[in-house]
Amino acid sequence: MDIVLITTVIASLFLVIGMSEPLAAKLRLPYSVILAVIGILLGGGAIFFLNTTLTDALNPVAEAIIQLPIRSNVFLYVFLPTLLFQATLGMDLRRMLDDWVPILVMAVVAVVVATLSVGYALSYASSLPLAACLLIGAIVSTTDPSAVISIFRALSAPRRLARIIEGESLLNDAAAIALFGFFMGFVMLGLPDPTLEDALARFPMLIVGGAVTGFVVGRVMIRLMGMFERHELAQQSLSVAVPYLAYIIAEQSVGASGVIAVVAAGLTLNLVGPGRLPPQAWLNLREVWDLLAHWAGALIFILAALLIPRMLEEFRLSDAGLVLVVVIAATLARAVILFGLLPVLTKVRLSPVVERPYRVAILWGGLRGAVTLALALAVTESFRIPVEVKRLVGILATGYALFTLLAQGTTLRWVIRKLGLDRLTALDNALSKQVVAVALQTVREDVAKTTSNYDLDKQIIRNEAKRFGDRLEAAVKSAEEETDILDKDRVTLGLIALAGAERDTIIARVRDHSISTRLSETLVSDADRLIEATRTGGRSGYRKAARRSTSYGRQFRLAVALHNRFGLSGPLARLTADRFEILLSQRLILRDLGGFTHGRIRRIHGRRVSDLLTELLSRRVEQVDTALEGLRLQYPGYAETLERSFIQRIQLRLEEREYDTMRADALIGDEVHTALMQGIEERRLETEKRPDLDVALRRSELVRQFPLFADLDEGVAKRLAKSLAAQYVNAGEIVMHRDSPARSVFFIATGAVEMEQRGQSWLLGRGEMFGQMAILTQRPRMAEARAIAPTTLLKLDEARFRRLLKRSETLREAVRTSAVKRGLDPDSILTS
Repeated sequence: MDIVLITTVIASLFLVIGMSEPLAAKLRLPYSVILAVIGILLGGGAIFFLNTTLTDALNPVAEAIIQLPIRSNVFLYVFLPTLLFQATLGMDLRRMLDDWVPILVMAVVAVVVATLSVGYALSYASSLPLAACLLIGAIVSTTDPSAVISIFRALSAPRRLARIIEGESLLNDAAAIALFGFFMGFVMLGLPDPTLEDALARFPMLIVGGAVTGFVVGRVMIRLMGMFERHELAQQSLSVAVPYLAYIIAEQSVGASGVIAVVAAGLTLNLVGPGRLPPQAWLNLREVWDLLAHWAGALIFILAALLIPRMLEEFRLSDAGLVLVVVIAATLARAVILFGLLPVLTKVRLSPVVERPYRVAILWGGLRGAVTLALALAVTESFRIPVEVKRLVGILATGYALFTLLAQGTTLRWVIRKLGLDRLTALDNALSKQVVAVALQTVREDVAKTTSNYDLDKQIIRNEAKRFGDRLEAAVKSAEEETDILDKDRVTLGLIALAGAERDTIIARVRDHSISTRLSETLVSDADRLIEATRTGGRSGYRKAARRSTSYGRQFRLAVALHNRFGLSGPLARLTADRFEILLSQRLILRDLGGFTHGRIRRIHGRRVSDLLTELLSRRVEQVDTALEGLRLQYPGYAETLERSFIQRIQLRLEEREYDTMRADALIGDEVHTALMQGIEERRLETEKRPDLDVALRRSELVRQFPLFADLDEGVAKRLAKSLAAQYVNAGEIVMHRDSPARSVFFIATGAVEMEQRGQSWLLGRGEMFGQMAILTQRPRMAEARAIAPTTLLKLDEARFRRLLKRSETLREAVRTSAVKRGLDPDSILTS
């Protein structure tokens, strides 16, 4: 084929891609539907002009379109890895892990249910072998969430809901394609229908082998990319190789699922990349992959749609009944998941509440498209599969994809409107009126200041002021008459606004380099969690999410266990350094939010709500300061090093601003400005490098800070430091249970603990101990201890505590005081 024609066709496809998105927005249709329709028209038009006798002028173009080298391998080996890899890079894994149960269960169960439902329904309604029917079921079980997610975002639907759908769809595709490969082997080799034993024997290898392959490829490439720190284009080029190498190695060498390998490689890069690559390089890499995925996604839709007319050439009227069977079976399978499984997950608190209208929208928005057509094309190209099986697979998959795109896709917005999801709630409507009134008041003040500075016609100013005043008066009256916003609702809305301002502040600080981009996603993710928790739980949800942002997570506990038991300090060092930097950033950000509560919050919701939010904000600052103080005590000097880096970043930002101003004022030229900016960038890279952290707990230094151990000599203090074991607990966590056996004494290094016994409670802080009375009286514990802040405890077993008690008069005096408070005889306790 002429290279000029091929180049012309490809350029024309990109022209179509560029025009389709604004066209979809104007027609209010999903982008994928527009691409599919254009592809079908191009493919059908090429066939028409090639076969018609009306004109031969367009025959070369029609031949070029029809003879494009579009094979299933192009989709599976070129486009599919690109889409999957970009999707995993763009995931907020911290938030996905919060909902991993509903995502995983819905993805895996949805694929299995859809495959079995369609497969057995077709087996009953047709003469196809069961293996071929199950193959069709796997092909049509892949979903394209882009349409429903884009509409949900436009409707301001809960972000958590959109995130679950997106994560479920990615894993759905991976599981469906893995099942496709499993059943394809049975059909190609003419083996008997697969049994449960066959699936259990072969399917896990596809998954595990692919996951291991992807992880290894991802780790190797990350190490290579880290070696080229100053060569950003080299890093981006290496990243392009990752999904393709993972896919090919898994498929051709390991005999596993290439799709699972690509997903695993992308997740590995997502987790490790931000810490190994320069922050700006990571952001630029993500942008490159966003563009590649946009092109790949559009091309796969258009090229797959080009094939639809050819795949339907042998369509028979009897095939319409089988297409209807596939439509009904697949829709029922999806409905079982959404209306059967999802409510169960909600009841057991493994999934957020998904209201019925949203479930209906998800059901109707489960479009099938490019991946379904690509898998069907792979079947039709195989010479090992019987002709009739190939014909029916192509027709049924194509027919079902067309139904979802043309019937469901074009009516999805109408369904959304009928469900009432495009309308504001009563609360949001009342809030919008309040916001309009406040905004117009601010606008009037600003306009008055602006017009006074210009020599404008006073009569025009008065007339416009009167018109604007009438509008303002109507807005204020409408807001005052609104009674739907209760005080509780105002607090919730104020907290949502406060969390949104926190998110905006984080992004602004990252852009001006005040905060390292290394942990920007973590900070933004915490802010998103605050917003969602407040929407669902109000003030208590906000408090819970705020405590979680300063708590010790599961990863931290695992890292501590690896460090203590196996001497692996790398994970703990990284997580501890992350915790240091996150807490410092949170403290800086929270202190910036005071003006927001006293300004906009007070104007919209009043003084009472503003004061309440100020109090909640101050408590969060106290939580962060407490957690940060605990780290300062354990690792003295490290926080000061990070603060010094922060000050240096501010200096560089201000210096950069001055150079930009000088260039704008023509005081320096572009050449000088470029040289100066290169110097700033080099120094900025140095400030982004985090100092190494020695995670060995400074127990000897902590021991010296305890007044209880003040009279110990140097040798005894060192032996005591080696005997103490560290324990990290979160706020609200029970440290010591009532009636539990007494085996250890606890010393509070940082944080605070609340003791409760017989309805009475008291607080213990840094430097104090608890748990000693049960050991000395040799009775079960009578009190319960609960941490009220992120707390670091040092534990000492009973034998060592008794030996220490004999050596320290200060410790014995503390025991006497504690015994007297409890109405016990101190002498009998100390001699027991």
